[in-house]
Amino acid sequence: MTLTNEAAAAILADNFAPWVRDLGLTVTETGERHAVLRLPWSEGLAREGGALSGQALMAAADTATVIAVSAARGGFGPMTTVQQSIAFQRPVTGRDVLIRAAITKLGRRLAFADITLTAEGADEPAAHATTVYALAD
Repeated sequence: MTLTNEAAAAILADNFAPWVRDLGLTVTETGERHAVLRLPWSEGLAREGGALSGQALMAAADTATVIAVSAARGGFGPMTTVQQSIAFQRPVTGRDVLIRAAITKLGRRLAFADITLTAEGADEPAAHATTVYALAD
């Protein structure tokens, strides 16, 4: 069963802390083992110098992983981050960011994901992350 964008949006609305919802993330695509979210540009998320903060990008990558895992499992279930790593490759200023989370392995207890964060219209990623999630029954 494929997770619809509407169902994914409901997962965002129903299962995340208010500060995560305040990021303004929207689901633009879901598939069998992936999800794409949009992080809208906001001065409130920029750090000194005007670039989007790393904390916002990490939270967006983490959130996109939950949606991708939910898509791969056919719906939301209890899960928690057990590892997340990110490499910041270039700053993002004044543009939305597209976050593509792809599940690379889905086991019974763990899920692994590869996340690419790219400024809208850019050819090269702004950041690359990997995550590992523990899945509850």
